[in-house]
Amino acid sequence: MPELELFLSGDVMTGRGIDQILRHPGDPTLYEGWARSAVDYVDLAEERGGPIPRAVDPSYIWGDALEILEESSASFRIINLETAITDDGEPWPGKGIHYRMNPDNAGCISVAKVDCCTLANNHVLDWSYRGLEQTVSSVRGAEAMVAGAGLDSFTAEEPAVLVAGEGRRVVVVALGTLSSGIEPSWRALPDRPGVALTSLSSSDVDTVAGRVAGVTRPGDVVVASIHWGPNWGFRVPVSHQIFAHDLIDRAGVHIVHGHSSHHPMGIEVYRGRPILYGCGDLINDYEGISGHEAYRPDLRFLYLVEMDTGSGRLIRLELVPMLIHRFQLGMAALEGRHWLMEMLNREGERLGTSVELSGDSLLVRWR
Repeated sequence: MPELELFLSGDVMTGRGIDQILRHPGDPTLYEGWARSAVDYVDLAEERGGPIPRAVDPSYIWGDALEILEESSASFRIINLETAITDDGEPWPGKGIHYRMNPDNAGCISVAKVDCCTLANNHVLDWSYRGLEQTVSSVRGAEAMVAGAGLDSFTAEEPAVLVAGEGRRVVVVALGTLSSGIEPSWRALPDRPGVALTSLSSSDVDTVAGRVAGVTRPGDVVVASIHWGPNWGFRVPVSHQIFAHDLIDRAGVHIVHGHSSHHPMGIEVYRGRPILYGCGDLINDYEGISGHEAYRPDLRFLYLVEMDTGSGRLIRLELVPMLIHRFQLGMAALEGRHWLMEMLNREGERLGTSVELSGDSLLVRWR
């Protein structure tokens, strides 16, 4: 049975406070309602969790995740990069939060050997069109491909084709929705930079099907990476479920990689293909922010997805529970693993999935 394993993550937000602890902190100026400096988010996290080192190596923020990924069999690593990488551009007018990381810190992408950064999200244009252009250039300079944003609609909508040894290929299509906070004016046009937007319509399924059909070969694994929905809440909108099912039924998608929620959400396996409705954040600077403790936003997952390239069906879905502390990923303790297990079993009940502990990981079971 031909097998292919991928690593998927939710939002990787290396701007603002994270940028300030890396070796080359950029301009910390913010334009938020209460915070005027990105250093404020470092201070908040230190008040809660203790001192955070400065001028750290790019590997610091990944912590234990790097060793886990090296020990895995993942041939490809795909993240949703939810920050601009730029020291240029103007803050998008009227937007409350602007994320950016200094391009000199782009080593935090290459150190994790990321193969593809999806960019169809609500922060990639925080520093306007010049910022987007530099972001795309910086990601490519870190030896990763981009999907979901570009200098015109063609490049924004073009699938990324990832190739590894023995002819293994993964095709990544990235889309974003207005419900995730993307500005309507950020839609890429033939003569305007931006992101690939979707309204989750039937015609958008047909569009994805056309893009996929134009590049896929037998044995390829197709990932639809979608930034959708609000930051908080476990409810899976009916529109998301219908769109995900249609992508699988009609567009040849094998994995639906959903993100935007700041916490993991329920998982479905439909016709043998996984739907991750909300992967949750992986890296961010939120440790000092209170108000959503009921969602345990300190807990995160590394998603290791093993597919049969012959049938296009899921073989194994392993979730590695992580905890962020002092802006660094570490293995979650037993208490955190149990919390995540109970949450996924509760949310997965109506989606036909459950999870069970297996060593330090959770394994997904499906009907």
